[in-house]
Amino acid sequence: MQVDQSGREIVTPEHPWVSLETIQDVEAWMDLNDRELQQLIGQKPTVGHGICFSLSFGGEIYLHTNSDGDLLLDVSAEAEWVAPVISATTSVAAPRGQIWILPQHVLLQLILGLNTLVSSSRLVIRHEFRTRK
Repeated sequence: MQVDQSGREIVTPEHPWVSLETIQDVEAWMDLNDRELQQLIGQKPTVGHGICFSLSFGGEIYLHTNSDGDLLLDVSAEAEWVAPVISATTSVAAPRGQIWILPQHVLLQLILGLNTLVSSSRLVIRHEFRTRK
């Protein structure tokens, strides 16, 4: 369950994935999600907002950016199988844990690389990054 800063529950619909074939498709998709996310969170600074990708073969990836513009990926244990794809598309070695920190400039390649593996996506208002014990 996601709640806003006043404690109200926010339901963000899950959208079936539509294949993104070109960089322009990815840029348009990112712009749409950014505008929808801004409508949900408003002008109040929040932490942990972004997008959750549900993967066709199991697991989820939560995508956020930090204040420096770096990409933060929280890859669930069920989605560990996707690590080689993330590494191949971004040229970044897999981290020791499930949290990936990627430079901003790899976002387009990452989305295109994951494109055929995503079954749906949804906006995330608040996400607590998990670490494996």
